[in-house]
Amino acid sequence: MAAAKHYIDDPTNAVLSGLRGVTLTNPSLVFDEKNKIIYRHPSSIASPKNVSVVCGGGSGHEPGFSAFVGQGALTACVAGTIFASPSAQQIRTCLSQRLPAETEGVVVVVTNYTGDVLNFGMGIEKARAMGKKVEMVVVADDVGVGRAKGGKVGRRGLSGTALVVKICGALAETGASVDDCAKVGRIVVDNLVSVGASLSRVHVPGRSLQEAKEEEERLGPGLVEIGMGIHNEPGCEKVKTDLPGLVKIMLAQMLDQNDKDRAYVRIERGENIVLLVNNFGGTSNLELSGVVTEIVSQLGRDYGLKPRRVISGTFFGSLNGPGFIVSVLRLTDTGLGSGKSILELLDAPAEATGWSASVKPDTWEKEYGQVNATDDDDKVDPKSSNLRVDPSMLKSSLKSGLNKLIASEAEVTRYDSIVGDGDCGIGLKRGAEGIIRFLDEDEIPADALISLTKIAAVVEATMDGTSGALYAIFLNSLAANVRKQDSTTTTDLTPSMWAQALEDSLRALGVYTPAQPGDRTLMDALVPFVETLKATGNTKQAAQAAERGAENTMGMKASLGRSIYVGGVGYTKVPDPGAHGLSQFLTGLAEAL
Repeated sequence: MAAAKHYIDDPTNAVLSGLRGVTLTNPSLVFDEKNKIIYRHPSSIASPKNVSVVCGGGSGHEPGFSAFVGQGALTACVAGTIFASPSAQQIRTCLSQRLPAETEGVVVVVTNYTGDVLNFGMGIEKARAMGKKVEMVVVADDVGVGRAKGGKVGRRGLSGTALVVKICGALAETGASVDDCAKVGRIVVDNLVSVGASLSRVHVPGRSLQEAKEEEERLGPGLVEIGMGIHNEPGCEKVKTDLPGLVKIMLAQMLDQNDKDRAYVRIERGENIVLLVNNFGGTSNLELSGVVTEIVSQLGRDYGLKPRRVISGTFFGSLNGPGFIVSVLRLTDTGLGSGKSILELLDAPAEATGWSASVKPDTWEKEYGQVNATDDDDKVDPKSSNLRVDPSMLKSSLKSGLNKLIASEAEVTRYDSIVGDGDCGIGLKRGAEGIIRFLDEDEIPADALISLTKIAAVVEATMDGTSGALYAIFLNSLAANVRKQDSTTTTDLTPSMWAQALEDSLRALGVYTPAQPGDRTLMDALVPFVETLKATGNTKQAAQAAERGAENTMGMKASLGRSIYVGGVGYTKVPDPGAHGLSQFLTGLAEAL
């Protein structure tokens, strides 16, 4: 139900304040609040005779298309309320009064939805009746709606509209005629296929929470809807699959020529294409980048296609929808000569905040050779020592502690979910599993220093976050302090020698963290262990001291770490997760010795 929460619940205020914000991020734009029109300030237009390019539609698809207004893209945009077309009156005002009087003509780009086509159509006919030269380019790139289902209405307009707008706007900037701008816009549409997928429908501000609940239940848990439209329209199918499976279905709908219901554009192996991956608005950038990786991989492997350009981001959204749209544009000749190819027009600069393709053409066209990156650290073995440990005992005791730590992961995670961000248990488990793999796959040397150095390297590679850094610093310092006790003859490493090295490593750790016992951190377990081992030489007593230290953190208010940002009284009910996890490892270690 998180999707039903909004910062602006009033839909009218959301639209008006959102449009006003566009002019704050681009001061060359003007906002006509009454008619919900964003247009270029007359003084920002260097060649007012050039063709004007206009687009529009319902709000909720930001940055499309109010944020596409600017030099090299749109001259103006007309916005409706959320998911509803602007009125013919708004459009007529835009075409007759908000564009340069000297403009040679107007190209109006419209997505293929009934309300948009009708209202823009009425505005266009009115403008024509007043003597203006206006051409309409209707974008219908969706393949989720096949021929049979689309009927007379045809395909819907999706994120491919962003490409049409950008290309038409760039061509208009060159001084091309209105006929040429419209012609190229239609060429782009004819070579464009798109399909969307979403994990849920979106919730429109101002609508009831019950509606949001019904929308959530409609799709069902674990399912993704393929072909979902940008206004919450149902898709063509619901599936339960992983990302590779989802991408495979989506690409097949766009590119499989055997699907006669959807084979709208023939794209052959090896042809030049542009790939646009558009965020509905609620997909994380991390996941969207992963989606791009999967799409590019399958395009090359299954279809023999390597995109000339890969453009990713939010261009034509659906509020906060957790979905994405894939658009593939086949590059074909515009017939207008050098400087006016589809790719050159796409690459042309645009001063519009909604167009976020920032990589220069030269960067795309340059050939990049293979980089043979090496990890020098992996090739350098530490200097050997005369300090010895029993490899079998080292292996068995470490595995005992590590397995006990892994078994406690759920408990550590539960504690951390109450007082932190919930990742402590997973991080400790990942590191423990990495060390176990090393112990199982590599021969453990009797040289204590080499074994310790290799274990520290595993921790560096497998554990991240604050805990990973602390453990890596401590273990590397431990290796250095063990080396200080090396001698010219073979010597067994005794508990007292371990204790001395551990004590020295604690001091080294203090250089990097102010944490001390009482701060509710892993130090509440580590320090008692080291101090007791130094005093008694008894590992079991030291492990018991660590366990008591961890238990004593229950009720202790944190003064360091992420827990200090978490409110409430959770700290009174659970121990520190890091200290508890460490005490579990030390207990398991001691049990095997």
